[in-house]
Amino acid sequence: MGRYFEEFTVGSEIVSGGQTLTLESMIAFAALYDPQSFHIDVEAGKKSPYGGLIASGFQTLAVGFRMFLDTAVLAGTSFGSNAMDDLRWLRPVRPGDTLHTVARVIEARPSASKPDRGIVRAAFRVINQQEEDVLTFATTVFVARRPN
Repeated sequence: MGRYFEEFTVGSEIVSGGQTLTLESMIAFAALYDPQSFHIDVEAGKKSPYGGLIASGFQTLAVGFRMFLDTAVLAGTSFGSNAMDDLRWLRPVRPGDTLHTVARVIEARPSASKPDRGIVRAAFRVINQQEEDVLTFATTVFVARRPN
């Protein structure tokens, strides 16, 4: 079971494990969801301003959030989310980069309208193997309160 609302404290961090993106996974994702030449064609990537093929930012976001979910911090306690804000792609992600996610709780308050849950707001950072932020965003998650 994941954490209940009462277990989230402002300032606390959840750190995921890592995931390495492969050239093949990057091309496959982009071919389906973001088929821009610098995401799907190695030669076009070399000629692009990025100097090589890069991951779709949407893949970076999806992988980053999945790594957070894989911590199981919300397993069985999440009611989902209604917002994502301040999404920023800061650096390109290249084949072979290993990413991990750090989510820092920036707000935790009981729901005013639904007593069975609280509202947790977190600032996310997706970080590469050089400890550089490649993507940041903030999100709000509704989390079950501890049963009486």
